[in-house]
Amino acid sequence: MYLLAYLPPSRPFAILFLSLTFGQAAVLPAADRITGHNFATRSEVIAPHGMAATSQPLATQAALDILKKGGSAVDAAIAANALLGLVEPTGNGIGGDLYAIVWDAETQKLYGLNASGRSPYDLSLEYFLENGYESIPAYGPLPVSVPGCVDGWFSLHGKFGRLPMSEILAPAIDYAEHGFPVSELIAYYWRRSVPRLSEYPGFNETFTIDGRAPRKGEMFRNPRLGKTLRTLATHGRDAFYQGEIAKEMVDYLQANGGFLTLRDMQDHTSTWVEPVSTNYRGYDVWQLPPNGQGIAVLQLLNILEQHDLASYGFGSVEHVHAFVEAKKLVFEDRAEYYADMDFSDIPVAQLISKDYASKRARLIDMKRSQDSVEAGNPALEEGDTIYLSTADKDGNMVSLIQSNYRGMGSGMTPGDLGFILQDRGELFSLEPGHRNVYAPHKRPFHTIIPGFVTKDGKPYMSFGVMGGATQPQGQAQIIVNMIDFGMNLQEAGDAPRILHSGSSQPTGHVMTDGGTVYLETGFPYETHRELVKMGHRLGVNVGSFGGYQAILWDGNVYYGASESRKDGQAAGY
Repeated sequence: MYLLAYLPPSRPFAILFLSLTFGQAAVLPAADRITGHNFATRSEVIAPHGMAATSQPLATQAALDILKKGGSAVDAAIAANALLGLVEPTGNGIGGDLYAIVWDAETQKLYGLNASGRSPYDLSLEYFLENGYESIPAYGPLPVSVPGCVDGWFSLHGKFGRLPMSEILAPAIDYAEHGFPVSELIAYYWRRSVPRLSEYPGFNETFTIDGRAPRKGEMFRNPRLGKTLRTLATHGRDAFYQGEIAKEMVDYLQANGGFLTLRDMQDHTSTWVEPVSTNYRGYDVWQLPPNGQGIAVLQLLNILEQHDLASYGFGSVEHVHAFVEAKKLVFEDRAEYYADMDFSDIPVAQLISKDYASKRARLIDMKRSQDSVEAGNPALEEGDTIYLSTADKDGNMVSLIQSNYRGMGSGMTPGDLGFILQDRGELFSLEPGHRNVYAPHKRPFHTIIPGFVTKDGKPYMSFGVMGGATQPQGQAQIIVNMIDFGMNLQEAGDAPRILHSGSSQPTGHVMTDGGTVYLETGFPYETHRELVKMGHRLGVNVGSFGGYQAILWDGNVYYGASESRKDGQAAGY
């Protein structure tokens, strides 16, 4: 007998299947594949000219169509993202933010784009404190920050685009106007979101059918979004940040208790940033610096490199324990240091240094779980979301992640624009003096992170894992699965995952009880038992969390992967 439960709304991507009998046998997928691990859902996709991997097959096909027309990897990524905002509104949309890492074949280097938005000029920390808020609300007008996605598209396109935006946005416009069939997992999350967001003006009119969510396989249209995308295709990014779209957003928010103004929209800019990296057993793993949490992946890998994971074996108690304890250390640093670098001096180089990782790794007791750990002092040292990836015939590769936060976002659905505004502002702290404390025109701490790997200065892999605090944990596990445990691109994503929750958060919440370890189905019973003996608290038989896409270049052909936890597809030509 099984009990079905789910995590709080902050992690709508996760479903926990808790066994009422601790040792009860789990139902596993058929393990009769002739090749590969028994947890692999399929073979990798292999193609010579181009590849797209997204969380929804229609978006993957749209990206491939753009590539076949001569579009760049960036063109294909924008086309896929625009369509995902329509077909997967439970995870993203043009009311949200965007981050990307691009490998440019011509210059043979990586470029990073931070297209996250900032808080309103007219909303202050004092407003929250004087009105008795202990945290920023999850929904409604107060967590809304400037949506950065559209500026991100046009920034990427201006630097790396080939086809006109009218052609790139055409697939999303067509599906918006004529309809698309809703896929299974998206229908599930959509159904869960409607009761929570229906109270906000404009939501039901845009995102429901007679007040209910669309069902699996049901055709759904969003002509309002189609009209907005047509405006962008014709008039460009300024229509969104300076024109009628901006005015409609601002008027809507002002009428419903919000603080965004035309000045907030007009002053928005994306930022080109230098990606940062660490070398993990010969592979250079790249992330973007804060305000995102990407460097947590690098910190995790630096600590895990101190362990001989290959000898531990995948799924062993040593493997899981070392990972969880490393994660606790890294997430204390995440809570203490990660914030908008325009407002705080963040010691990024020290945080991702090998010397610092070596000192932090010594704090791990391989026989016991730690209930609480403290952030380090690197300054004293020397020294639900969508993810997609595209690659073109010229060797350009894109790692792009985009989100509204909390699935569909704040619920605030302005006028006839066809999208929901994000609620990323919820991730600010209200603790005075905290690096991530709320301030006007500031970027909040961000969870969405694109990943990239190079080998000997050449592109190797573009990848990402969706899902809040799961993302750095999931990305590190992908790298470990491939490099330490010898899995291929598809197997590395299909393999059962470890998720630890309860670490200190950038909003000010502190871990004091060791948190909880969730193991997806597939880890041995002996591992569960020994972890309990070591003091870990377990949530048993986790169902699915996260969502992974990846493209690998072996120097001759592309390999693509999309895991089974979501509705996605990898395809090439």
